[in-house]
This record gives sequence, structure tokens and C-alpha cells, in this order.
Amino acid sequence: MSPAIIFDFHLVLGYVAWFLCFRAYVWPWLRAMDGAQAQRAIATLHSFRFFGLVFLLPGVVGPGLPPAFATYAAYGDFAAGLLAILALLVAGMRPLFWLLVTAFNVIGAADLLIDYYHGVTLNLAALSGQLGAAYAIVILYVPILMITHGTAFYLLLRGVRKQSSPSAFPKTSPSRP
Repeated sequence: MSPAIIFDFHLVLGYVAWFLCFRAYVWPWLRAMDGAQAQRAIATLHSFRFFGLVFLLPGVVGPGLPPAFATYAAYGDFAAGLLAILALLVAGMRPLFWLLVTAFNVIGAADLLIDYYHGVTLNLAALSGQLGAAYAIVILYVPILMITHGTAFYLLLRGVRKQSSPSAFPKTSPSRP
């Protein structure tokens, strides 16, 4: 079996395994929380994205890893991780917290989508051995990051819909002159 087929197989199975785990254990837990608590839990997972800088470390990744992939992946992960950490640090200041939650999810999801684009255009699957130890990040960590970004966006939009729905406003009786 070619390295590209093994890589693609691993990546798909990474999504399947994380989706099954998420659906059975994580989603019921997050759904039971209020919006801010759920976003803090998601931000905690994403706060470890500083680790993406490993894509720039010689000896951890192979010399044949395309810099066009490694550089974007490293700095995109680092930015998303820092924004997630900042969101956690200001959780008590709700307007700033929500701004940072939105920012880390937009930056983080965009980073992953750009990394997928670079991975496809640079044929990263065929070069997957050049990922070295960082192979585990792509196969085991990226799927849950993407799943939780989707969840974070869903929760953010659900909160906006709840706030803007007529039932979110207190019912008042019409005033009489």
C-alpha cells in the first residue's frame, strides 16, 4: 500500500473515530453546559495548538516537508492557540471573551482549511513520511480540532438565535392609557 493511501485512510479514520467519540461522550456533556462553559471547554482543547510550531523543528519533521505547508500550519496553529489562551484568560470579561472565542474559531478553522488546501496542492499524502513525529498531529489531533470548531460555530449561532428570537424577550402586557 502506498504512503498516500495509508495517509488518506488514517485521516478518514481519525475523523470517524473522533466523531463517534464526540457524539457519544463530548456532545452530551457540552450540550448540558451553558454557552460560555462549553466555549471554555473547547478553547481549552485549542489552547494546546501552540504545539503546531513543531512543524518548523528540524529533526521532528523531515527536510522534505514543503515549507509552504509547514510554515502556514505552524503559525496558523500558534495564532489559534494564543487566541484560545487569551479567551480563557478573560473568561470573566464576557464581551472580550466572546470576541476572542469568535476570533480563535475563525482563525483556527481557516488555518485548518488552508492547511488542507496546501496539503492537497502539495501532495502531502505522498510525502506523509516527511511529517515525522508531527504525523500524529495531522491524524489524531486535527480531526477533533475541526469537529470542535464546527461545534463552536453551531453553539455561537444557536446563542445568537436564542437572543434574537421573540421568546428571548420578556412578555409584557400591553399598557393601557
